[in-house]
Amino acid sequence: MPDRNQAALDFLLTRRSRPAKTLTTPVPDRATLETLLTAAARTPDHGKLEPWRFIVLSKPALSRLAALVPTRGAALGIEPEKITKAQDQFANADLAVAVIFSPKPSEKIPHIEQVYSAGAVCLALVNAGLAAGWGANWLSGWASHDATFVTEGLGLAPHESVAGFIHLGTETSAPPERPRPDLAAITTWANT
Repeated sequence: MPDRNQAALDFLLTRRSRPAKTLTTPVPDRATLETLLTAAARTPDHGKLEPWRFIVLSKPALSRLAALVPTRGAALGIEPEKITKAQDQFANADLAVAVIFSPKPSEKIPHIEQVYSAGAVCLALVNAGLAAGWGANWLSGWASHDATFVTEGLGLAPHESVAGFIHLGTETSAPPERPRPDLAAITTWANT
């Protein structure tokens, strides 16, 4: 049995994502980011398939993605306010990591378990960032689910998709606590 790590448990019981729009510079440097990515890559991964990969997006790359949003949004008939929100997600960011779901062929490991692993990587990266003292937030949005946008903007292969954009930086304000799930309402104890 592993040793109790009260500090880690306390962190998990109080963790709170920081809204991406409140993050600014400085952002983690490359060495720090490599540590955070290493922590995220230790996520559960049935079959050791690594059905995910990372694309680190610096300010110039984020600006390039922001410039793609209006054209794609218009082509898809997205409402103007949703186009602006998606564009701002990239234009106002200083650093983000795109977690790419990249499933691997496997007769043993179901596709859905690979999806879950990619989602776990996203959460692990957010938690690693928060634990290291950075603000962190996991975002997606319509652009992340548009095949043309992710192909043109990120160079994804046809079988790949975005699991999430993890924004990292220095928080400008602490977010207020938000209501948490009612454990009694979402938990069933099956004792027989």
